[in-house]
Amino acid sequence: MIHLNVRRLKPEMRESVERWLAEVSGPLRSEAIETLRAEGVTHETALILDTSDGPVIVYAMETDDIDQARAVGAASTRPIDQRHHEVMRAADDGPAPHHLVLNVS
Repeated sequence: MIHLNVRRLKPEMRESVERWLAEVSGPLRSEAIETLRAEGVTHETALILDTSDGPVIVYAMETDDIDQARAVGAASTRPIDQRHHEVMRAADDGPAPHHLVLNVS
């Protein structure tokens, strides 16, 4: 099942998030894949939308158990996970209002 997370980003933190996610999908890719496996996630993707209220990040994760994936990620002591939490917490500006209009599986 695909799970979405939609959050506002602090505008001044956008570049930091982009740099971090470029590292994750580039030089840290093998570590990221190990983390996804540990979480039971088969696919993760993110995009940033520019809105009149500032940037919004949309995360999509494919997993059979989102609660388990979040718990494993939150408890992880892997450096990549620790850094990910730091970057994303610093950039988080709260939930972005949205309305799911299609969810077919």
